[in-house]
Amino acid sequence: MKTTIIVTGAAGFIGSHTCDRLLVEGHRVIGVDDLSSGRAANLEDASRDPGFAFEGFDLRAPGRFSALVEAARPAAIIHLAGLVSVQASIRDPRLNFSLNLELTHLVAEAAREQAVPRVVFASSAAIYGDFPHLPLREDIAPQPLTPYGAAKAASEQLLLGHARTYGFVARCQRYFNVFGPRQDPASPYSGVIAIFLDRMQAARSPVIYGDGGQTRDFVAVQDVARANVLAATRPGLASGVVNICSGRSTRLNDLAAALAAATGFGGPVTHAGAKPGDIRHSAGDPGRAREQLGFACEWSLADALAALAHSTRPAVAKS
Repeated sequence: MKTTIIVTGAAGFIGSHTCDRLLVEGHRVIGVDDLSSGRAANLEDASRDPGFAFEGFDLRAPGRFSALVEAARPAAIIHLAGLVSVQASIRDPRLNFSLNLELTHLVAEAAREQAVPRVVFASSAAIYGDFPHLPLREDIAPQPLTPYGAAKAASEQLLLGHARTYGFVARCQRYFNVFGPRQDPASPYSGVIAIFLDRMQAARSPVIYGDGGQTRDFVAVQDVARANVLAATRPGLASGVVNICSGRSTRLNDLAAALAAATGFGGPVTHAGAKPGDIRHSAGDPGRAREQLGFACEWSLADALAALAHSTRPAVAKS
């Protein structure tokens, strides 16, 4: 059944893939983005689809988002807009509060005012902090180490409270380390895989902050987009929180080696001091997402890295 779904942060890395997935599945999509960090080029595929419409404005513009929701009458809002950098939240906690908590409140209020049935929220594994026992499960009490993680935890509670009070469904998706096409390696918000890949393809040494023994749970953006669509459209869902993860830990040293193999990079890896706020180990438990959403990752890390390296391979100059 075709439905209209609003996606905030539509021109971003995860947002654009989510729009594409929704359109492939036959939904009408209204993408909202002020293009402050998202890129119009990310929406080239979506923009060719007659089921897609783009609205370019800041969600904080008074009354603008609520008016859009009132006119569109969407079946769901997928809220992906926000400040996506942990380090930026440390440098500018006021901006983090505005973009990661106030925006969530605006979305929750629009859902309340316009009786939107469901809101899907981009949460984060950062809310767990450096919890020592893995895998990380959703019933662990949040222990964020940064303003970014704290804002995500607070946003979850804000949305879930609105949902209970005003009768809509809130789905909070705790993303782990997302990677894939359209993740801009030049952005300060980018993930480690995009940055490593960019440097290796330019024959420059990647930099690992710390000893490289730290682990992460990497999940392909194609899988994340599919999880978002399931959360927005699966019938019979109640409000809840799930990890969007692979359930597998990968050491950064091993990640660098895998990317070197995929790209043919033969140079050294450089190490530097660990970044403040970085956790040591992370791996999520995917069980609840499987039970509630029917979601499990389809992309292995090796396959996704190989596909990413191929898709971003620099063109060879003709002689």
